[in-house]
Amino acid sequence: MANFVFLIWVLNLILYKPIRNVLKQRQAKVSGLEESIESFHKDATDKQEAFDAGLRSARVKGLEKKETLLAEAANEEKTIISQINEKAQAELSQVREQVASDVEVARLSLLKEVDSFAEAIGEKILGRAV
Repeated sequence: MANFVFLIWVLNLILYKPIRNVLKQRQAKVSGLEESIESFHKDATDKQEAFDAGLRSARVKGLEKKETLLAEAANEEKTIISQINEKAQAELSQVREQVASDVEVARLSLLKEVDSFAEAIGEKILGRAV
C-alpha cells in the first residue's frame, strides 16, 4: 500500500501536475483568444454600423442636394421660358405693327389708284370711254 501511495505521489509530481499546468495554460490561451475574437467581432460590427450610418447620411445629403439642384434647375427653366415668351411677345407685337403699317401703306396706295381702276373697269364693262 505504501508503494501505491508513493507511486501516486511521484506520478502526481512528475506527470499529472505538468499535464494539468499545460492544460490550464492552453485553456487560458484559448479563453484569451476567444475574448480577442469576440472583441474583434464587436469592433467589426461597430465599424460596419458606423459605415452604414455614414452611407445613409451621405445618401440623404445626396438626395437633398439633388432635390435642391432640381428645384434650382426648374426655377432657371421658368425664368428662361418667361424671358423667351416675353421676347416672342415683343417680336409678335412688332411684326403685327409692321403688318398693320404695310396694310395701311397698301390701302393708301390703292385708294390713290381707285379712281383710275374704277374708270378702267367701267370702260371694259361698258366697252366705251367713261
